[in-house]
Amino acid sequence: MKISIITIFFILLAVILSTGCTTSKTSVGPSRNEFAKGADISWLPQMETSGFKFYNDNGVEQDCFQILKDHGINTIRLRTWVNPSNDKASGHCSKEETVAMALRAKKWQMRVMIDFHYSDSWADPGKQKKPAAWEGHDFPQLLKDVYDYTFDVMSALKNSGITPEWVQVGNETAGGMIYPEGSTSNWHQLAQLINKGYDAIKAVSPASKVILHVDQGNNRTRFVTWFDSARTQGAKYDVIGLSYYPYWLTGKPDYTLSIDDLGNNLKEMAARYGKEVMVVEVGGEDTKAQNTYDMLVAVQKKVKAVPDGKGLGVIYWEPQGAKSWSHYGLSAWGDDGKPTKAMDAFLEH
Repeated sequence: MKISIITIFFILLAVILSTGCTTSKTSVGPSRNEFAKGADISWLPQMETSGFKFYNDNGVEQDCFQILKDHGINTIRLRTWVNPSNDKASGHCSKEETVAMALRAKKWQMRVMIDFHYSDSWADPGKQKKPAAWEGHDFPQLLKDVYDYTFDVMSALKNSGITPEWVQVGNETAGGMIYPEGSTSNWHQLAQLINKGYDAIKAVSPASKVILHVDQGNNRTRFVTWFDSARTQGAKYDVIGLSYYPYWLTGKPDYTLSIDDLGNNLKEMAARYGKEVMVVEVGGEDTKAQNTYDMLVAVQKKVKAVPDGKGLGVIYWEPQGAKSWSHYGLSAWGDDGKPTKAMDAFLEH
C-alpha cells in the first residue's frame, strides 16, 4: 500500500499532538531532578496586603508568582516562625500563613522548601532567640518542643496536600540555634535538637530532604569546622545549605573575589561529607542589576559544576522585596514594581 507524503505528515502531527507536548511555561511542573531555581518570597503576602503592585517586564500588572515563573523560578522557599507578631517586615510567617503560601506555590506547580527558624522572628548568625513560649523549659522539654512543633507544621502541610521537597532545620546556624542550649559551644545538645527536627520531618514526610544551613558559603574553614562537628556529634541531615552574599563579606563585596572560593567549597562539602549541596540564600544590590545578574549566573554555574549532580540549585532571598516596601537593598526588584535585569539570570541560556 502506498502512502503519500501528505498522509505521513498528518499521521506524525497526530502522534505529536496526542503526547500533549507543549511549550507553555505554566502547564508542567518541574521534576525532582531539575535544577532548582528558587525564590524565598515570605514577604509576599504582607506586600500584597499593603497594596504593593507587581508588574511584568512590559509593565502589565500580574501575580508575582506568574512573573517569577516567567523568569525561570521553579522553587519557592518559605520561612516559618513559632508565634510571630503582626509586624509588617519582621512578623507573620505563622504555620497557617506558611501553609497558605505553600498552597499558592503548588497551584503554580512550583517545588516547596520550608525553613524552620525555631524562633518567633529572625534567626541568623547574629541572633538565635528561642520562642517566647519555650522560655524556661529544661532541655528535655526543649527537645519535645522542637519535635512537636516541627511535626505539627509538617502535618498541616501534609493535610493540605503539600509535600515539601526540602526542609531546613534551623536558619544560618553557624553558632547553633535556640540559644543558649543549642549553641555550638554545646554541640552535643545542638545535635540532639537538630535530630529531633529531622525525626519529626521524616515521620511526616520521609521523602523530604533535610537541610542544615550555614552562612558565608565561600568560607571553607567555617564550613569544615561546623560540619566536622556535626558529623562527630551524629547530627542527621541530607543536604548542606549555604548562604552567599558578597555584599556582606568584609573586604570582598565584589563577587569575583570570592566566587571561586564558593565553587571550591561546594565541591569539597559534597566530597568530604558525601552530601548534596545547595545555595539556599543569595542576593545582590538592587541598584547594580547587571552585577547581580552576572553574580547569579556565576553562582549557578558553580553549583552545576559540583560532580555527580550533587549541586541541587540556587535560591534568591526575597527577590520581589523592593526597597520602597522592605527597606532592604538586596532585592532584584525595582520601586516601579518590575523585576530588574538580575532576574533574567534564572532563564535558560
